[in-house]
Amino acid sequence: MYSRVYVEISNICNKNCSFCPGTRRRPHSMTMEEFSHICAQLQGVTQYLYFHIMGEPTLHPLLPDFIRHASARGFHVAITTNGTLLDKCGEALRNSGVYKVNISVHSFEEGSRQDYLRYLSACFDFAHKASRAGILCILRLWNRGGEEGRNASTIALLEERFPRPWQEGKRGARLRDKLHLEFGDRFDWPDLSAPNYGDDVFCYGLKDHFGVLCDGTVVPCCLDHEGDIPLGNLHRQPLSAILSSPRALAMREGFTRRRATEELCRRCGYARRFSRQK
Repeated sequence: MYSRVYVEISNICNKNCSFCPGTRRRPHSMTMEEFSHICAQLQGVTQYLYFHIMGEPTLHPLLPDFIRHASARGFHVAITTNGTLLDKCGEALRNSGVYKVNISVHSFEEGSRQDYLRYLSACFDFAHKASRAGILCILRLWNRGGEEGRNASTIALLEERFPRPWQEGKRGARLRDKLHLEFGDRFDWPDLSAPNYGDDVFCYGLKDHFGVLCDGTVVPCCLDHEGDIPLGNLHRQPLSAILSSPRALAMREGFTRRRATEELCRRCGYARRFSRQK
C-alpha cells in the first residue's frame, strides 16, 4: 500500500512561477472517463490521491466532480493550488468533500501591493472557512533561498487574520485546528539538462508514492514533470504490470542501496537533501 499517489488531472496552469519548471508536454485535462479509469486502477493501492504534479487543479472545470467521484470510491483527496482562483471556486471546493488543500502562498511573486493583498485575502478567507468546515489547510511558504521578499509581509498579515499564539514546530506552525503554516526550502527540480550530482541518491519514489500524468503515464515520483521516466500507461497496461516492470524494480532496488539507476535521478536537486542526511 502506497501512502499516496500523485494524479495530475491537468498540466495546464495560469501562472509562470520562477520556482516551477513548467512542462513542454502537450496540454491536456483529464476527462471524467479517463479519471474514472485511473481511479479504478488505483483502488487498493492507496487511500490518498494528491492532485498535483504540474498544472493548476482549480482550473479544471470538473475538479469538484473528480473529488466526489474519488471520495465515493473510498479515496481521500488532497490538492495543491497556487490560490489565485479560490475566490471563484472556493465554495464549490469546500463542498466537494476534499480532505486537504495545500495553498502555495509563495506563488505571488509579482504585481502591485493591491493585487497581492487581494490575493492573500482570498487565500486566507478560503483557509478560514475550509478549516472551520474540517478541511485540513496548509499555507505554504516553500521559498527559502529564493523569492522571500514578501514573506515578512505575508506572515504579518497572517498574524492579523489569525492572531497568535501559534503552536510552533520544526517546519512551521499550527495556527489553529486544521490550519497550518509550513516553511520549506526552494529546490532544483530534476532535469536532464541539470548538473549531474552523481549516483549516490536516495528517494521515496516507488517506495511510498508514484505519479500519474494527465495522459495516464505512470512516473516514479511527483517531480518527473516531463515524464522523462515513463514506466507505462494506465490506459494501455494494468498498474500491476507497470510497477513490476524491470525498470521500476531496478529503480526501487537501487534506492534501497542509495544508487540511482536513472539519469534524471542523478540530476535531482531535491533528492540531494536525502544524500546529505547520511
